[in-house]
Amino acid sequence: MKRFSSSKFVSFLTTDRTPHPENIHISSLPPSIPTDQEPTHGEGDMAQGKAVETTQTQRGAPSVFPEGQNGGTDVSSTYFHHKVPIPDDDSQMWFSFRKLWAFTGPGFLMSIAYLDPGNIESDLQSGAKAGFKLLWVLLGATIIGLLLQRLAARLGVVTGMHLAEVCNRQYPTVPRIVLWLMVELAIIGSDMQEVIGCAIAFNLLSSGRIPLWGGVLITIIDTFVFLFLDKYGLRKLEAFFGVLITIMAITFGYEYVTVRPDQGELLKGMFMPYCEGCGPVQLEQAVGIVGAVIMPHNIYLHSALVKSRQIDRSSKKELKEANKYFFIESTIALFLSFLINVFVVAVFAEAVYGRTNIEVHDICNATGILHLDLFPLNNETLQVDIYKGGVVLGCIFGPAALYIWAVGILAAGQSSTMTGTYSGQFVMEGFLNLRWSRFSRVLLTRSIAITPTLLVAIFQDVTHLTGMNDFLNVLQSMQLPFALIPILTFTSLSSLMSEFANGLFWKIGGGVVILLVCCINMYFVVIYVTSLNSVWLYVLAAFLCIAYLGFVGYLTWLCLIALGVSCLDVTCRVRDDTTVLIEQQPEFDS
Repeated sequence: MKRFSSSKFVSFLTTDRTPHPENIHISSLPPSIPTDQEPTHGEGDMAQGKAVETTQTQRGAPSVFPEGQNGGTDVSSTYFHHKVPIPDDDSQMWFSFRKLWAFTGPGFLMSIAYLDPGNIESDLQSGAKAGFKLLWVLLGATIIGLLLQRLAARLGVVTGMHLAEVCNRQYPTVPRIVLWLMVELAIIGSDMQEVIGCAIAFNLLSSGRIPLWGGVLITIIDTFVFLFLDKYGLRKLEAFFGVLITIMAITFGYEYVTVRPDQGELLKGMFMPYCEGCGPVQLEQAVGIVGAVIMPHNIYLHSALVKSRQIDRSSKKELKEANKYFFIESTIALFLSFLINVFVVAVFAEAVYGRTNIEVHDICNATGILHLDLFPLNNETLQVDIYKGGVVLGCIFGPAALYIWAVGILAAGQSSTMTGTYSGQFVMEGFLNLRWSRFSRVLLTRSIAITPTLLVAIFQDVTHLTGMNDFLNVLQSMQLPFALIPILTFTSLSSLMSEFANGLFWKIGGGVVILLVCCINMYFVVIYVTSLNSVWLYVLAAFLCIAYLGFVGYLTWLCLIALGVSCLDVTCRVRDDTTVLIEQQPEFDS
């Protein structure tokens, strides 16, 4: 068998061994010292697509691939204490509804990130500022998101490891830590948006009796309560998330039926990629849609959630079947989330687009709705957010529209808060091989997210609170390359993915899509920074951009090598495989 040489950088580790606790961090071993672990019974050649499933896993117990420090407990067992078995159904040759139902769950949990309060606010501002003209951008962003989620699911299915675990095993120490910090920033930013959404929902539902700071504090308690629902079983937890998605569909669907938007304009805006009469405001909003829809931590989450299904990875047939059904399920889930987003865009395109502040003030005054101070007496175009949007709906279509809107926002905030917490747990365990209790993990991230939000809620007004969403969208946009570049890198490695590695079409197409998304989001960041009008902030942003672009360039360099641009690999003497460069590894027999 071939032996991989030790040098400063070597090729991606191709092994037929199941990872053991002793060699989870095999890169820390001295060079030229082979491991003394022998393959256990039932192990196969991972390079040929054969990963290990122990007898326990086949009976539904937690997988031991990869193992950790807790007695061989799978990382996913933090929340998923058992794996869902896949039924044998040979009655259908190509498709089985029974199998689709068994695979249904992870895609819907993943799709909740497409419905968080940050996305809802992006939707309503799109409708308010551009009418129906940017629906095609929303459609395109959702399709791109589906393709990226497909890569995340394939990585988890084929390797038995989620993205954070693969990054931990293959990137050098310093880049790995930086990558972890960037992803944690994205999760905290998303968590802050969810806290803001929940606080606003509580305030609207109580007619202002629950202050914004009170709503922020309530989110601390309810999150801990909901997190323990997984004790009742994985399928019950997935059913609960399904209920929350149903609530969002019903509430925002009610608003859609009540407002009755122009269906012709809706279809025109969805399928005609053109924005007549649009200017910088609409362009900025289009960029914001892409940044809000495609979220970095969601890639890490989806690659972990698919591990909750019992799959025999020594069978190529089962791997292909799992990839197929997970893709179908993700398509259905994202289609439903797209419809809900369309409901929100269409409602505000019909009800708010083109209205002025004084016009809405007069309508609210006539109906007796409170919060008239939100609408100044001038003829400027109405600016809306989650809070003002609910008030406007209440003024025009009655109090029921306001309260139903608030219920939908609350469901969006609660569901995305829980999935964000799961993402944080997987990311921490994957990158650091560190297992915290649910309580400790939620307490840390929720404290970081709530502290600035609570301060703004106490000392400022709702305008400043909702205005934080713009900054948070910029923050998450900047973290996007740290999920998209690694997922394309690792799913393109034949040494890791075997025959399931990306083909030429996916390599080129994926690279172009990721480049496009990253450029769009960087444009969004530039627009936001230039609007701050501060020389000191410009200087600080310049220094941060140099470091940021340097790290993105490093990840891109490794990605291009994985994609087959071997001329960039200046560190390896002999190259006979298009694999990524990683830090020093011991010689190893495959």
